Amino acid sequence: MTTSQTRPLPAVQLRVPTDEDAHAWHSVFADPDVMEFLGGPAELSAYEEITARQRMHDAQLGYCLWTLLDGQGAVIGFTGAQPWPREKGWGPVGEIEIGWRLGRSAWGQGYAYAAALATLERVRAAGLNRVVAMIDARNDRSVAVAERLCMVLADEFTTPAGNPARRYELAL
Repeated sequence: MTTSQTRPLPAVQLRVPTDEDAHAWHSVFADPDVMEFLGGPAELSAYEEITARQRMHDAQLGYCLWTLLDGQGAVIGFTGAQPWPREKGWGPVGEIEIGWRLGRSAWGQGYAYAAALATLERVRAAGLNRVVAMIDARNDRSVAVAERLCMVLADEFTTPAGNPARRYELAL
């Protein structure tokens, strides 16, 4: 297990999202603070669509946004990788984006970093040689995770919604 200077990283488990995970994600991400940089809480139907798409990604690509479980098996968020959606019409089309989203109860405990490390192991095993992370520049927690992973800041820009953003890259 990788450790920080102050404490060992928490145990995490990743699994391909189930139908039930759509409900868990909806509940975990219902907090407006969790969704502050992502447009606010979403409806259950959005998570039903996302979890179905992630099962397809896993079957076709060998990676997806996996459900993130703590050491006791409780759903605390997601982590993983997926192709940047072409339908967005902006951003790193053709690139594979890694990401993490955790419920508030998991903040500040090392889960995001532990989950990101597990994601990198899995995408390397799937044959990827490069990933990006698209992060709202105001999201200090996610920026810190990307920088702790030794991701390189490749670009700073403004999103179509007018938000400051950063694109990080990492060669695997």
